[in-house]
Amino acid sequence: MEVVLGVILPVFGTLGLGYAAARLGLFDEVANRGLSVFVFNFALPLMLFRAIAQTDLPEALPWGYLLSYFLGAFSVFGLSMLVCRFLFDRRMAEQGVLGLGASFSNTAMLGIPLVVSAYGQSAALPLFMLIAVHSLVMLPPATALLEAARGSGQSAARFLFGLARSIAATPVIWALCAGLTLASLHLALPAPVDAVAKNLGNAAAPCALFALGAALTRYQPAGNLREPLVLVLLKTLVHPGLVWLLATRVFDVPSQWVVVGVTLAALPTGVTPYLFAQRYQVCLASSASAVFLSTIVSVLTLSGLLLVLRY
Repeated sequence: MEVVLGVILPVFGTLGLGYAAARLGLFDEVANRGLSVFVFNFALPLMLFRAIAQTDLPEALPWGYLLSYFLGAFSVFGLSMLVCRFLFDRRMAEQGVLGLGASFSNTAMLGIPLVVSAYGQSAALPLFMLIAVHSLVMLPPATALLEAARGSGQSAARFLFGLARSIAATPVIWALCAGLTLASLHLALPAPVDAVAKNLGNAAAPCALFALGAALTRYQPAGNLREPLVLVLLKTLVHPGLVWLLATRVFDVPSQWVVVGVTLAALPTGVTPYLFAQRYQVCLASSASAVFLSTIVSVLTLSGLLLVLRY
């Protein structure tokens, strides 16, 4: 009950308030865009910068942690493609979009506030290490598959260069690099910088959750729900299960990193798969439904998971 009252209820309560405000017309799209820009360009980067700068770095990066997460993610990606091929008779491009929907976690808008609330500052390093490479690892293979399926003439090298440039220009990545630099050099933050980062960083979690709730009004369930419900099952249960097995039975990952990796794997589907569905004009209804339904279902699945992982 402490997990539900202390972590899940505040997190999803703030998300639900944002959803209700948008649905009632009290918080429009322009306002949500402004809040999202503030969160991703200022509040979140400063929170991450301060947290990493004050973290004791391990002597060696646990590569097993990253392998556990991404091997689990790509296994779910492939499994979902097979399921969609044989159960729903989907073509290759459609399978690619749906596979991304079953394996791409909402790490930023939901993962950061949830993990920080549940595990505190000790979870900062494994959380931000994974976030730093999440899109860079997951999106190029998915894009290559989709481009090949539709016979696009776009150069893979050109796409990868554009993706790398986009990620490198992301404020969160710069914040992570700056924080890691200070932590590796054992330099303390100057008091004024620390105060500014703390004050703005404190706004990151609630603002991100409120913005996510408002954004969910764009991803209402539509069409046949059998397919998105399969994606939700794979995303919220199979993905974290595979990550746990790999981290504890194959790679022997440190316990603190295990709980963070499993929690991130159990997060609902991020909005990126829906953006891919829009770009390639396939599976729009199923992708939108997966984003919305997985977020709703994760209230229960994450509650149960945190009860297990924290005790």
